Amino acid sequence: MPKFLIQASYTPDGTKGLLREGASGRRAAVEQVVAGLGGRVESMYFAFGADDLVMIVELPDNVSMAAAALTVKASGALQTRATPLLTLDEIDEAARRQVSFRAPGA
Repeated sequence: MPKFLIQASYTPDGTKGLLREGASGRRAAVEQVVAGLGGRVESMYFAFGADDLVMIVELPDNVSMAAAALTVKASGALQTRATPLLTLDEIDEAARRQVSFRAPGA
């Protein structure tokens, strides 16, 4: 199942919600969303700096990830980035594929 790195920053309203619910309350909410899309939360951490939250989730496909991202962003409580994660085997397979390419100006 595809994995995604999610990096998120809370807005002021989102931070207020976090303070009310606590971290375990937010984890439960995230797990409910991800499980509802047929996935699972592999890991979830709160952080300092540009990102308040970093997690790895497994979801069935890109459409599921997009559905979650759109819904979360529409709430206005978080700004998020999702990065697809590839396995070493997937990169090995990609490296073996022949790609016809001409660089600009070449």
